Amino acid sequence: MLKCNDGSYYVGHTDDLECRIAQYKIGNDSSVGKYVAKRLPVELVFYDMAGTRYDAVAAERQLKGWSRKKKEALIAGGWEAVQGMWREQKKKENKD
Repeated sequence: MLKCNDGSYYVGHTDDLECRIAQYKIGNDSSVGKYVAKRLPVELVFYDMAGTRYDAVAAERQLKGWSRKKKEALIAGGWEAVQGMWREQKKKENKD
């Protein structure tokens, strides 16, 4: 996950993280895509290793659907923080 210069987050997957980050540093439209090219520079704020490409694409789709708050919890504390956030939300729902 990248934090863009405008404060937005970009989620993607790659087979070679180091190479992909180098492409973002070069920053031309053909290597980084339109969304990121307009929001350079970017900062890598979270990454995780997936077992398969299928797993990586599934994780990307899941993260893209998350709220900003949930993405920031992941960045700040990893998967455990997100699980804790989910548990707290469920407790509040059960009290209501």
